[in-house]
Amino acid sequence: MQNNDRTQAGKKKFERRPRKFNKSAEDDGIFKKTVATNRITKVVKGGRTLRFNALVVVGDKKGKVGIGMAKSAEVPLAVEKATQRAKKKMVEVAMTGTTIPHEIIGKFGKSFVKMLPAKEGNGIIAGGSVRAVVELAGIKDITAKAYGSRNKVNCVKATINGLLQLKTKEEIASLRGKTVEEIM
Repeated sequence: MQNNDRTQAGKKKFERRPRKFNKSAEDDGIFKKTVATNRITKVVKGGRTLRFNALVVVGDKKGKVGIGMAKSAEVPLAVEKATQRAKKKMVEVAMTGTTIPHEIIGKFGKSFVKMLPAKEGNGIIAGGSVRAVVELAGIKDITAKAYGSRNKVNCVKATINGLLQLKTKEEIASLRGKTVEEIM
């Protein structure tokens, strides 16, 4: 009896908790995640001026995602400005079920992000900055790997570029002027 109690207690200790997002009290159903904040110093005649840069990803977890960057004298103001810009730049992502339709490589600068569709229930296997974009886009099953530069800004932009290149079977069929059955 005691041995069974230990295993039950041990299971709770190592259970994985779901990731938390910066849930704001917004009514529009848009979630946001601050990916990076950087301190920027400018040297001028009178000394140094200190500002902050913020990179924010927003999404509705239903196929729409956007990124925004902004600078300000204080971190919360930079995050707020970046959030507003990200909401204006939201784009639609092509999905099939809970994953992406096909393999794709997104590129930006020297950053490359390879994204592969995964079976349902596989989960998101991706690094930090790529994970934020994919989760907020609403993709639940994907495998991704970042190559080249691991700069957070470049990885996020490479991920967005890759997601924009995705096309479903229906879109490809309509571009070719055929039915889905004809291209399969």
